[in-house]
Amino acid sequence: MPSASSVAGFVTPYKVDVLQGNVVTREQAQALQPGMARDQVRGVLGSPLLASVFHADRWDYVFTLKRQGQPPQQRRVTVFFKGDVMDRIESDELPSETEFVSSLDARRKAEKVPPLEATEEQLKAFQGRNAGPAAAPAAPTTAYPPLETTGAPR
Repeated sequence: MPSASSVAGFVTPYKVDVLQGNVVTREQAQALQPGMARDQVRGVLGSPLLASVFHADRWDYVFTLKRQGQPPQQRRVTVFFKGDVMDRIESDELPSETEFVSSLDARRKAEKVPPLEATEEQLKAFQGRNAGPAAAPAAPTTAYPPLETTGAPR
């Protein structure tokens, strides 16, 4: 019988994926142009994770993904303003939207997508399997109880 310490070496606790911050993709960063108003930048990237009173001309978008068995991913995008218009953007290497979504689903095995349309033969086979005894349609009920009782004075 194995000892408790040897069993503990095989069992690892489940750790949930931790996704924090603003996901900014390459397409979003490319949509930003110098001269855009703050509201336009917020419309493209969302609200910044860090907007300091002491650095009013700078918005920081930070993203972190921690997964069990994988090194943590961290990306930073900084948008600089002059007054109320965007001046420039600095960022780490950003993934495209497709790359980001596929990285989230990397652990899932590639499953074959079932066909979304049935052939004529499949439809006939389905109808044949599900054809039960033909039931006569129920006759509608036309007899209703009276709304008021009769004979008893109020």
